[in-house]
Amino acid sequence: MNGHTLHSIGELARRTGTTVKTIRFYSDCGLIPPAGRSPAGYRLYDNGAVARLDLVRTLRDLGLDLAAIRKVMDRELALSEVAAAHADALDVQIRILRLRRAVLTAVAERGATPEETHLMHKLAKLSEVERQRLVGDFLDAAFGGVGTGSMFAGVKRSMTPELPDSPDTEQVQAWVELAELSQDPEFRGLMRHLAAEQTAGYAQGGPPAAHKDLAAIVRAQIAPAVAAGVEPASLQADPIVAGLMTRCAHLLDCCDDATSREQLLVRLERMNDPRRERYSALLAVINGWPEPESLRPVLDWAVIALRARTRG
Repeated sequence: MNGHTLHSIGELARRTGTTVKTIRFYSDCGLIPPAGRSPAGYRLYDNGAVARLDLVRTLRDLGLDLAAIRKVMDRELALSEVAAAHADALDVQIRILRLRRAVLTAVAERGATPEETHLMHKLAKLSEVERQRLVGDFLDAAFGGVGTGSMFAGVKRSMTPELPDSPDTEQVQAWVELAELSQDPEFRGLMRHLAAEQTAGYAQGGPPAAHKDLAAIVRAQIAPAVAAGVEPASLQADPIVAGLMTRCAHLLDCCDDATSREQLLVRLERMNDPRRERYSALLAVINGWPEPESLRPVLDWAVIALRARTRG
């Protein structure tokens, strides 16, 4: 195209690789106005039409609507402002698509029923305020009224999921599963029972002491035996079990050895519920924390050892 030469819509289409129909549509919208008309009334375009057409196609490819493009072309809006607004809109769309993908992936992996799918979709779409309300309700059900007001404040904070503004698929899936788990009445009852048991060895009004925490005691007493490959039902395990009972004596409310072992066994079986550890693993994924250390090996060992000496 040279100087002030005007060209037909067909030639403009050939030179830009755009269909005549598309150029006519943009022209009718006022985005690519003709520079003139031929004696027969056909539209004619100048060199500037090429640049305008290229810009229109680029902005359309980026998802801008025709009204916004027209304002950009007419200098009513700065392109940077329009781009920023559309980038924000795309962020929202990406988040929605990520949520949908996470739910669909979970449905496929679980073989979920329509009812379960509906629940997962609902949980994935919760707003931040709604998520906080759901988690707060769970934590209140598990710890509310147990011990003093401050006794479990730190524990509740450590058990609070904080889904980031732009979660990845794994985090969304973890959130959906954790939200489902937190609504399980049996799991809520389990956590409340564990919390109530945990307060038994604490001084009234005082914070939980690390040396009195049952999980910490079991880990310290049993981990060496697990590492050494000691069989929990063997005679070699007898002094290890005896040491465990001695360390846990302050947490038990009886003096009879057999009754104490039975009581500790019941507590450890409850603590060894896989849902408790699953909650911690999901929480780490959501919050971007390192994978928590599993208590399953030491709890399994202790449970087997106590069963062998209690429920013959």
